[in-house]
Amino acid sequence: MIRRRLSLLGASAAIALAVVGCGSSTPAEPGATSADAGPTTLQEIQDAGVITVGTEGTYKPFSFHEGGAGELTGFDVEIITAVADKLGVEAQFEETQWDAIFAGLEAGRFDVIANQVSINEERQAKYDFSDPYTVSTGVLVTKADNSEITSFEDLEGKTTAQSLTSNWYTLAQESGANVEAVEGWAQSVTLLEQGRVDATINDKLTYLDYQKTSNNENIKIAAETEEESLSALAFKKGSTELVDAVNTALEELRAEGKLAEISEKYFGEDVTQ
Repeated sequence: MIRRRLSLLGASAAIALAVVGCGSSTPAEPGATSADAGPTTLQEIQDAGVITVGTEGTYKPFSFHEGGAGELTGFDVEIITAVADKLGVEAQFEETQWDAIFAGLEAGRFDVIANQVSINEERQAKYDFSDPYTVSTGVLVTKADNSEITSFEDLEGKTTAQSLTSNWYTLAQESGANVEAVEGWAQSVTLLEQGRVDATINDKLTYLDYQKTSNNENIKIAAETEEESLSALAFKKGSTELVDAVNTALEELRAEGKLAEISEKYFGEDVTQ
């Protein structure tokens, strides 16, 4: 789920430059040790003909198996595959749980993480990042015919549906809302349509992914946070030459319209800039 990598700044700045997975705060990431592998060089990648990619494989629509057991696919999978093609190498995927993904990078199990890793200061101190390829905000969602709620300030005294372990729960509280506890996005939408809550807050990518398949005309985005969450590819610290090459590839893919094409496929609009 999409909001796990996001951290809250406050009601007027809901998302720090920090994802996500699900509806909880970002898991702790182990720091590098002296036994960890060194930086990955572009030459090493080219000599091997392969760039090894750490990803979850269970994080729809970013990295998942079609039908649960089919081929690995997803937004991030297609992005890094296109980047690898630009580098003249093959993308080879190593699936791992989120809690272990950074340790795997540090140990040299893979060269890059492609899994909607949000950028924040703590991570920037430990890892190198490519240029962002996903830009998202937090969204306030109401019923389509609701004209009373047009901003987060309008939540004062209203009721929202939120997971109690999510950062969106904190934003709803700071906005003065009464919170109805739910297990996730689907339940939030149900309560909203039934009129049992006035609104729900979530990541915009969650909303777009849902609307891409459901086309629910009964709900709408009433407001968005000012702050944006930026997600990028993560590398071992010091992999400067490789990161530069990846950024060049991303620039070319953006100019060619490939990033927008992949984004439209999964979200119905361009979320890459």
